[in-house]
Amino acid sequence: MITKNEIPILEYDDSSAEVIAPDHDWEDLVLPKKCLVAFLGDVVQKYAEEKNAEVVQIYITFSHDVKIYVLHEAEEDICLVQPTVGAPLAASLLDSLVSCGCEKVIAVGSCGVLAQMPENAFIVPVRALRDEGTSYHYLPAARYIDLDEEPTAAIEKCFNSHGLPFVTCTTWTTDGFFRETKDMVKYRLEEGCSVVEMECAAMAAVCRKRGAKFGQFLFTADSLANVHEYDARDFGTGSHEKALLLGLEALRCYI
Repeated sequence: MITKNEIPILEYDDSSAEVIAPDHDWEDLVLPKKCLVAFLGDVVQKYAEEKNAEVVQIYITFSHDVKIYVLHEAEEDICLVQPTVGAPLAASLLDSLVSCGCEKVIAVGSCGVLAQMPENAFIVPVRALRDEGTSYHYLPAARYIDLDEEPTAAIEKCFNSHGLPFVTCTTWTTDGFFRETKDMVKYRLEEGCSVVEMECAAMAAVCRKRGAKFGQFLFTADSLANVHEYDARDFGTGSHEKALLLGLEALRCYI
């Protein structure tokens, strides 16, 4: 049944089947239950090649292809992907991964800070503000989506085991970063968002819709804390390798 509304993005179909299934052309692919979605640049491919990861599928887009890796480890296999930045493509890729067997998903990537925070600090979002469009095609309209407790607990356990400091937060997911206006940054900060990124709410919605579990951790990159003087800093590149290893370890902690 379609919930009709004057605003198209608030119209949601909760029952009829998709015309194009998320496992379209992947019907015979069976992926591991655990998956790391890593927005981390070249370190993902480098690590996969060093560990002799198997390329089990290619996710084809008009701009470039995304390799779907499987790490064959002693205890269990882990799926590893580096998706395209931004909610629509990241969510559609994740939808395909879940449809092929991924049930326990952890994502890792960078975020901008709205408050004063140092670069390369670790953040564990427990809730995401749905200020993007993709999540509204997977779940009815709501202001926030809560991330799942089980993967979030696995992330926190991993961090605690290494004595790594982190803070939990509400993240602001947006798909229009050039429209992070000065007043909007202030408004989001006042309502409790401390960081901003472009995928969390959408990926959480995909997993909620499809019956998978989703958690994420972030590392701080650029700063919007001073809205009169944007600070790109080094975009958190110093955390890429560390974040990849932590993400994989968090999945191993995820029972």
